[in-house]
Amino acid sequence: MTPIRHNASAGSDNDTVLDAVRDCVLAVGVRRTTLTDVARRAGVSLMTLYRRWPDVRSLVGDLMTREWIAVATGAMPEHRADMTARELLTRGLVDAVRDFVAHPLFRKILDVDPELLLPYVLDRRGASQEALLELLADALREGHADGSVRRAPVERQARSVLLIVQSFTLSLRTMTDEDDPELSAEAFLGELRGILERTLTP
Repeated sequence: MTPIRHNASAGSDNDTVLDAVRDCVLAVGVRRTTLTDVARRAGVSLMTLYRRWPDVRSLVGDLMTREWIAVATGAMPEHRADMTARELLTRGLVDAVRDFVAHPLFRKILDVDPELLLPYVLDRRGASQEALLELLADALREGHADGSVRRAPVERQARSVLLIVQSFTLSLRTMTDEDDPELSAEAFLGELRGILERTLTP
């Protein structure tokens, strides 16, 4: 697959700052995080931050881009001769949802600052969604090539798959009942696997 590049982690200096804002958000949430706090944790000056990020929200936006892309790409399995592109993609997407809902930063934002996610659900696509669409499109093309994925316009198909996966990621915990094994998170991830298989199978 084509490597995904994004500006948020373009260098070790940026990563140091993003690590610092991650620590701040995990400690106190986004609304209580200040640029001064981030600068202190990162060991940089406020002016250094202001040259790249005008406010905490823009910093958190770059942090989310870095973290979400890392989760998605990390969940995708390596190519295997005994698995089709559809099987690899389905497994990777289910694992990605599992990893997202367990991710400390994602959980903190859902618990404390869920409004940060609303623009990317209701109004516009963010940088991480664009990167995930690129990843999905590459995988779907591979599935078209080996005959394991139903042929459809790739961009529309990628967006449709992301809509399915995104809904499970954002709302899974509202539907689960861990006291009932038939309504556990793993049971719903099994349903997701079946939905994706039926959607993608020719």
